[in-house]
Amino acid sequence: MPKTAIIVPCRLESNRFPRKLLHNIKGRPLLLWVAERIAREAPEFPLWFAVDHELLRDCVAGAGFQSIMTSTAHQSGTDRLAEANQTVGADQIINVQADEPLVTGGQIRALEQMLTGGAAMATLATPFRRAVDFANPNQVKVVLAAVGRRALFFSRTPMPYARERNGTVDDAWVAANMCYKHLGLYGYRGDFLQKFTKLPMGRLEQIEKLEQLRALENGYAIACDVTEDPTIGVDTPEDAVKFEQWLG
Repeated sequence: MPKTAIIVPCRLESNRFPRKLLHNIKGRPLLLWVAERIAREAPEFPLWFAVDHELLRDCVAGAGFQSIMTSTAHQSGTDRLAEANQTVGADQIINVQADEPLVTGGQIRALEQMLTGGAAMATLATPFRRAVDFANPNQVKVVLAAVGRRALFFSRTPMPYARERNGTVDDAWVAANMCYKHLGLYGYRGDFLQKFTKLPMGRLEQIEKLEQLRALENGYAIACDVTEDPTIGVDTPEDAVKFEQWLG
C-alpha cells in the first residue's frame, strides 16, 4: 500500500459542460491532457483515475494509466475518492481534479507536505489578479487565517467585501487586499477521508454548493497554502478555449 497516492475522480456527465473530460483539445481529450501533466509533473507518486463510465476508463487505459471503476451514484468527487481508496489503500491521498490541466508538481508536493505535517485535510489558494474573476461566482473564494495556514471560509460571493467601496472594486484593489481564489486540489489523510464522507451534509454546503464547507461546519480545520503557479480550471467551454489558446 502506498503512503501517498494521487487519485483523480472522474465523472462523465457535467451540468455546465456536458462530457467535458472527453472534450477534444488539439486532438486529445481534456482528461488525457490532465493525466499526462500529472505523470510528468509528479512522477514519484502512484496515479489512479476513479471513473464512473467505461468511456473514461477506456480513455485513460488506452494511454497506459490505471483506473478504478466506481459507483455512478456518488454525489461528489470526494465520495468517489473514498471508494477508490478502499482499493488503493493509501495513507495520504492527493485529489487532483480531472479538469485542471495546468496542475504543477509544486502544488501536489505542497499538499503532501501539509498532510505529512499533521493536517487531516489540505487545499490550495492562489491570488486573484482581476476584479472580473473576483466577481465571478464560478470562481470560488477563500479567506485565510493570518497565522497557521488554514482556511476560514469558502464562498462564491466575493470575500472580503469592500464595504467602503460598496463592493465595487478594480484590479488594483483585488491585488492589494488578500483576495484568494480556491483551487480544486485537495489532500486527505486516509482515515479522515472515510470519516468526512460519513458526515451529514451541512447547511452552508447546501446553500453554496461547496462540499469543503462540510468540514468547517463540523469543526474540522482545513490547511491551506498559497501557490503562485498559473492555473486554468476547465469548468465551461470558454475555459477550454482559454486552455487551447494557452497551448498555442
